[in-house]
Amino acid sequence: MQSFIIEGGHTLSGTITPQGAKNEALQVISATLLTDQPVRIANIPEILDVCNLIELLKAMGVKVTRHAHGDYTFCADALNLDYLDSNDYIRSCSMLRGSVLLMGPLLARFGKASVAEPGGDKIGRRRLDTHFFGFKKLGAKFVVDRERKVFSIEAERLRGSYMLLDEASVTGTANIIMAAVLAEGRTVIYNAACDPYVQQLCHMLNAMGARISGISSNLLTIDGVDSLHGADHRLLPDMIEVGSFIGMAAVVGGGIRIRDVRMDMLGIIPDTFRRLGVRIDVEGDDIVVPEQPHYTVESFIDGTIMTIADAPWPGLTPDLISVLLVVATQACGSVLIHQKMFESRLFFVDKLIDMGAQIILCDPHRAVVIGHDRQRQLRASRIVSPDIRAGIALLIAALSAKGTSRIENIAQIDRGYENIEERLRALGAVITRE
Repeated sequence: MQSFIIEGGHTLSGTITPQGAKNEALQVISATLLTDQPVRIANIPEILDVCNLIELLKAMGVKVTRHAHGDYTFCADALNLDYLDSNDYIRSCSMLRGSVLLMGPLLARFGKASVAEPGGDKIGRRRLDTHFFGFKKLGAKFVVDRERKVFSIEAERLRGSYMLLDEASVTGTANIIMAAVLAEGRTVIYNAACDPYVQQLCHMLNAMGARISGISSNLLTIDGVDSLHGADHRLLPDMIEVGSFIGMAAVVGGGIRIRDVRMDMLGIIPDTFRRLGVRIDVEGDDIVVPEQPHYTVESFIDGTIMTIADAPWPGLTPDLISVLLVVATQACGSVLIHQKMFESRLFFVDKLIDMGAQIILCDPHRAVVIGHDRQRQLRASRIVSPDIRAGIALLIAALSAKGTSRIENIAQIDRGYENIEERLRALGAVITRE
């Protein structure tokens, strides 16, 4: 098991550029299965989860050409459909949560799909009901093999339908969209997720010949077409990386510029950090976070304690809750962090408490953070990363701590952040991989 060794207390400064968006990559790479023509995608982050998905597509028979770093062409003109019934395919799916996004394209184009109960972060229950609700509304039949933990879905012909989703699931919406673009007739999806990555998926599919309207809203209309063709597409910068770097700049930064962030696609992320007192300057499409000896948490207009909570887009993404919590430990003031979506995502705070942070974990979803105002430096510690986002949050804490910390199980961090130690060393961090 690999670890990061971090010597804390060093100020970071300089310029850093976010990678392409991981969550968008998993969606649009899966969508290449919808056509037998080449689809070229640029700005792909070569991180563990994305590379594993690409390897899975290769095993399925997709021709993959790597033109340069992050620049790939996919051509699914000769899939080995027998492989989809193999134990090797099921085993690969069980290790990659993003594999669930293969079901929509496979069902739409070939009339059947199977996937194992997907892996990924251990952050609580992540149900797939919304995916299968949408597939069944399109006319598919659903079968569960409880013993093998395999989900199968099949349909002779998908037909458009009206559906009101029980939750605005991002992957559920993406999967249903990919199934519906080749369905017969019109599909209307209400309470659809409308985050930037779903918008990007829709734009790429339209470039491939799909007919999707209502993009960026929670009411999508999809008129099915007979087939799709190839297209070129470029991923957005990863908003979670942008937010992670803002948090890092607030806690240990001596002035950091984050380049090419696509401000128009960040939603309320910058303003949420500002609520914690973090100064954020915008210069063109760059974010500059200057050095701040102190930052003070705002209160609400009536003087009550600040509450930061996640919500479906355009609300705050839950993937930044862990980072915001660490930023709050060094602020002046108190804040209630309410993580609504996943019941296990806040359990990493015990590690921060061991490092000297003042946090009260009220229940699995809520924590009160009493900021140190930098009066107490966190202590170095030996930590195990439980998931991607807690991993990067603990890395930020270790960068600010007194002494040398070890973070184990960093494969979790590698799943979401490409060459993170090299990029942080360029800013002045003292970090090595062991």
